[in-house]
Amino acid sequence: MNFNEIEFPSRLFVTGIDTDAGKSYATGWLARGMIDVGISVVTQKFVQTGNRESSEDIDIHRKLTGTGMLPEDISHLTAPEIFTYPASPDLAARIDGRELNLEAITEATATLEERYGHVLIEGAGGVMVPLKGEYLTIDYIREQKLPAILVTNGRLGSISHTLLALTALQSAGIPLFAVIYNSHFDKDKIICKDTRNYIRKWLGKNSPDTLYLEMPSL
Repeated sequence: MNFNEIEFPSRLFVTGIDTDAGKSYATGWLARGMIDVGISVVTQKFVQTGNRESSEDIDIHRKLTGTGMLPEDISHLTAPEIFTYPASPDLAARIDGRELNLEAITEATATLEERYGHVLIEGAGGVMVPLKGEYLTIDYIREQKLPAILVTNGRLGSISHTLLALTALQSAGIPLFAVIYNSHFDKDKIICKDTRNYIRKWLGKNSPDTLYLEMPSL
């Protein structure tokens, strides 16, 4: 699909069917495609865990977009919350002995939107990941009225994970902008073909306005 034909919202939340769905590469790939058709866009890592001074996921975004590091990366607007332990934001914050600052994230996103016009916000893990106790990522997406992009792939079990995530987003009343199929994980041709077809058919029946995008193996 030509990205020129897509009307992108100013803010999009990129989540995945699990922790290793390929969100970082999908976010960078999508940003590169938007830039190539003249859309001003920047990526943000919602919460980064398992790092200290900088976000490894932002590094991936910049390599894929070809922009190099941005001033907003240096000032941490693109990664406003970084925790050292590779776990859920809730657990990582408790291990580091400090509280996750959701207001700081929201304010950083607003500043990026003002400067660039479009922001792709990459989540941490899947849509039901705990942020603060029982407060989940899906709660933040809903409260901030963010359209969502779900990243999936063709690994065994991903159909179930995908449908669970899609159902959760729909139940929460969150607009589903797109599903991105990340072909990097394609190993079994039979399973991958079936997964693609099943997800496309499900979207056609249950969410016909949702875009279905396939990204190449990067």
